[in-house]
Amino acid sequence: MVSAKDVHKSFGDVEVLKGISMDVMKGECVCIIGPSGSGKSTFIRCINALNDIQQGSITVEGQEVNDPKLDKLELRKKVGMVFQQYNLFPHKTALENIMMAPVLVLKQDKEEVEARARDLIRKVRLEGKEDSYPGELSGGQQQRVAIARSLAMHPDVMLFDEVTAALDPETVKEVLVTIRELAEEGMTCILVTHEMGFAREVANHIYFTDRGVIVEHGPPSTFFSEAKDPRTKEFLSQIL
Repeated sequence: MVSAKDVHKSFGDVEVLKGISMDVMKGECVCIIGPSGSGKSTFIRCINALNDIQQGSITVEGQEVNDPKLDKLELRKKVGMVFQQYNLFPHKTALENIMMAPVLVLKQDKEEVEARARDLIRKVRLEGKEDSYPGELSGGQQQRVAIARSLAMHPDVMLFDEVTAALDPETVKEVLVTIRELAEEGMTCILVTHEMGFAREVANHIYFTDRGVIVEHGPPSTFFSEAKDPRTKEFLSQIL
């Protein structure tokens, strides 16, 4: 579904990604972990062309993301992304936030979109909040609206960039439950996360990055208990 080969990315003179390679199969849930500044968020922003790359290749369903002729809108229909900040439109209700892109960008029928948006609100367990504005919702509720908004575009892949980092501990769980359900339904998910318990339970594969390279990777069953690299061991000892 997603294939990265020797991806390099610099901001000015600072090389942030130094040859990242990974393959994500259809229906897999992959977690990317590592210290702050290790390139995790930069990498997943390259997958939907929010960041360009200087070297290497990223393909989504066989389409080269770095192709100058790429229609980025078409790519972003296939690759949904949820950010640490919810980025909801404050003057639109939860329902309107979810409906905007399918109606305005995809030009879909408004009644059909509304029916689907209401289904998505139920899916993220926010029944009764359809007419609430973002300012009336908790952080966790806003993040679930953001997830529903991304799902409204019918993506094939979902990217989550530290989506729980700005949340209170008690609202983290409700967002993670939503993501877990998506993964269990077979949505291809790539998460940058600090939630190790979640990664252990839900991920098919975990990648540990440090200073722009993938240091170690493997399934959770062995990754947490049999880490080989000293950098991985030190990182896990600090957070587990």
